[in-house]
Order: sequence, then C-alpha cells, then structure tokens
Amino acid sequence: MSVSEENANIRDHHRRLLAAKYELRRNLYKALCKDPSLPSDLREENRFKLSKLPRNSSFTRVRNRCIFFGRARAVYETFRMSRIVFRTLASKGMLNGIKKASW
Repeated sequence: MSVSEENANIRDHHRRLLAAKYELRRNLYKALCKDPSLPSDLREENRFKLSKLPRNSSFTRVRNRCIFFGRARAVYETFRMSRIVFRTLASKGMLNGIKKASW
C-alpha cells in the first residue's frame, strides 16, 4: 500500500468517526429545518447551525475503501476488499467458504 492510499484510508476512518460523533446533532438540526410547523426564524437558525457542523461529519462523505490497497471502487462491503484482491485471495484459497463456481 502506497502512502497516498494509506492516507486515504486514514482520512476515511476519520470521516467515519466524525459522522458517528455528530450523527444525532445533524439529524436534529435537519428535522428542525424541515418542520413546516416551526417559525421561519427558528428553522433558519437550525439551518445555520447545520452549516456550521464539520463538513466531514456527513455520512455522504464516507467512502468504502479496500483495507489492503485503499481502492475506492468495486469494494465488497462484506469483505472490505476490492474485487481484485478478493479474486486473488479466493483463487489462492485464503478465504474460508469461498470457492470458484463451476457448472
């Protein structure tokens, strides 16, 4: 794993921690912003509070990455590895319960 891929995994881990930390607060502000029964100044105040939360605390910024190479695309969520790593490990028989299909 190169330095940039390792940094990407560290950044993603940091984003996951922030998202978990601010999840309740973010959901509360969002709910108060969208409630039409509240006065508009109160809704605007909560919208402002929502905008002041850290940008990386949003779950949309979290990305599944391969734990071996840091690859962000084609990552199997169950195994937390990319399709390339998955195939090589499966071919070597290093994944329990996984074998190549043949029919």
